[in-house]
Amino acid sequence: MIKASDLTEKEVVCVTDGRKIGMITDFEVDLERGKINAIIIPEGRRIMGLFSKELEYEISWSQIKMIGEDVILIEMRDRIEPMKPLYSDDEV
Repeated sequence: MIKASDLTEKEVVCVTDGRKIGMITDFEVDLERGKINAIIIPEGRRIMGLFSKELEYEISWSQIKMIGEDVILIEMRDRIEPMKPLYSDDEV
């Protein structure tokens, strides 16, 4: 079994184009089933969550092809575009 904290220490890379997507900062979880539905990766860099609202990539768990020792490989048929988060850090 793998811990969520272990996943956040791995770089996410798209096998389709070799692009580094970033590091996981959050998960979308189905609490009723106890399953991870998606991983959340911020677009670009922010300093400790300050200065701007960030955009996020939401990548479905089904798009993860391999979890390695250092990286998580995902397969994206289409180019992914970042989306605005559903809530801000101030609302939580």
